[in-house]
Amino acid sequence: MDHSNVTTGLELAGRKISQNLGVVRGIIVRSRSLVGNIGATFQTLFGGNISIYTDLCERARTDAYELMIQHAQQLGADGIISVRYDATEIMGGVTEVLCYGTAVKLENA
Repeated sequence: MDHSNVTTGLELAGRKISQNLGVVRGIIVRSRSLVGNIGATFQTLFGGNISIYTDLCERARTDAYELMIQHAQQLGADGIISVRYDATEIMGGVTEVLCYGTAVKLENA
């Protein structure tokens, strides 16, 4: 799928939606490692961006996004509109990241 056909908007500029295929999602559950927690603890002593957690969050969002794209492709979608992210802490140190949107077929795709 062309990633330019994925948007948080309700429509794709310059494209006409011919069919709504329903909600698609990608879910990933990640935990912090012991080594990552120790490294992050040292980073908090100095303040600023805690890059270990930033990298972990970015990887989780990217993985959830790519799983959503795969789900849409399985349905035969050309695009995804209304994309959103959600995150929930399942237990201490374990977080679910959900990426979801509406899969669509586009005219002249």
